[in-house]
Amino acid sequence: MLQSRCTTLLGPRLPSFRNAGRLGGIPSAPSPRRSLCSSHPRHERTSGHALPKPRLDYRAISENSQYKSHNAFNRRANLPVNTIPDIAKLLASQGELSARVGHLKAERSKLGDLVRKGGDSRAAAVEEAKKLKETIHELEGKLGGVEDELLSRALLLPNDTHPDVPLGSEAAAHVLSTHGPNPTPPTPSRHHVSINQSIPFMDLEGGVMASGSSWYFLKDIGALLELALINYAMSIAIKHGFTPVMTPDVVKEDVATRCGFQPRDEAGSAPSQNYYLNRTKDEPQLILAGTAEIPLGAMFAGKIFERKSMPQKVVGLGRAFRAEAGARGADTRGLYRVHQFSKVEMFVVCEGDLQKSNAMMEEMKDIQAEIFSSLGLTFRILDMPTEELGASAYRKYDMEAWMPGRGGWGEISSLSNCTDYQARRLHIRHVGLPALPMTPTSQERSAPSTVFAHTLNGTTAAIPRLIVALIENGVQLDGQKVVGLELPVTLKSFWLGSDQGIQWT
Repeated sequence: MLQSRCTTLLGPRLPSFRNAGRLGGIPSAPSPRRSLCSSHPRHERTSGHALPKPRLDYRAISENSQYKSHNAFNRRANLPVNTIPDIAKLLASQGELSARVGHLKAERSKLGDLVRKGGDSRAAAVEEAKKLKETIHELEGKLGGVEDELLSRALLLPNDTHPDVPLGSEAAAHVLSTHGPNPTPPTPSRHHVSINQSIPFMDLEGGVMASGSSWYFLKDIGALLELALINYAMSIAIKHGFTPVMTPDVVKEDVATRCGFQPRDEAGSAPSQNYYLNRTKDEPQLILAGTAEIPLGAMFAGKIFERKSMPQKVVGLGRAFRAEAGARGADTRGLYRVHQFSKVEMFVVCEGDLQKSNAMMEEMKDIQAEIFSSLGLTFRILDMPTEELGASAYRKYDMEAWMPGRGGWGEISSLSNCTDYQARRLHIRHVGLPALPMTPTSQERSAPSTVFAHTLNGTTAAIPRLIVALIENGVQLDGQKVVGLELPVTLKSFWLGSDQGIQWT
């Protein structure tokens, strides 16, 4: 499915515990002309396996400084003072230095012609060329410094925001729709930790012994539920045209940063929730992936796709690792917030067009709703407000399931349209319609231009959260006593072991 031609290069708001833990129209850049070929996408030329510097649209930032400032403020982006005005100044300085360097190189070229001709003026031309070389070298050093500073400032800005996104904090989220049966009345008897005493499906004490707090073992029904949920979620995504991928769980920190994955520590005490791996001085910093979105994004990095091959749709299975440095409480005990969990993730690369990526977001939302509806869950879909958007998200939908044991809604999935935020940093492009002069040459007519693609990602199954929702809603009680467990019949064909004691509904 990934083969392609390429260039050569909702109801009343009930109590919510979302803060207990997190799951997970910009102008295109000009490009050198390239010819088409019939093969897999190829990587751009890079130094070893390192990606080129991100290609950001500085002019759009400078020309829309007021919007960019308001957007950063609405999203609580922690920008240093005068970041956006400084970008405009640095851009002007870059232009002036580039023009001076270009002018001096042209002068040096003329001197080179005089040197090659010889004659009485040759010696003076050689001496003048040496002076120009030194000046050019000095100016290029200044230009490089300005360009580095310009990039570092621009990288601090979040993505633009969809005009329909509500302003404010989590409380301002819009409930777009509510699905499933009426919520089961909340009761501590339905908490999955309590149920585990009668139907052992996890071992928290063993997890503490093996790895520490917030680690766990799934066993018996718990282990079988994970396997069934993974395979079921993968099967639905595959049915909708997604190619299955098994992702690496270790990624370069640089790739995670380019994806915009910098999960906030809820206590505000640390800049990152990443687990870092030891490395030698000359090796890139490696981390444990916080989501399969990161390696899936890297899989497309540096590639240029033909327009007709879009969208590229993959669904990956990976282990998500979160250091979760925030304080823990009673509402996060058990499986709700853990350091490691299995997650099935959809990732899409589509044309760099807002209409196309917005439509793709709705399509992916329908896939998620299909999965959760078939599991019999009571869930709702929310349009998340500005302060809840990660740096890369243009718009984000969250899905929350009703968890009666925890006594509130709990996040089970999210979906983000990242427009070209990730593509500009990972260099993911596709052939677009060329911008030609009024009287193009035959070569210009045949040569394609490239534009940055749009990327989207959405969770199809965050396993521990789904297990919590299924068990707390499915447990059968006689007063306070556990007498059985109902599970959705959708999972029966994916069940590998004994289903004794399970009632399929």
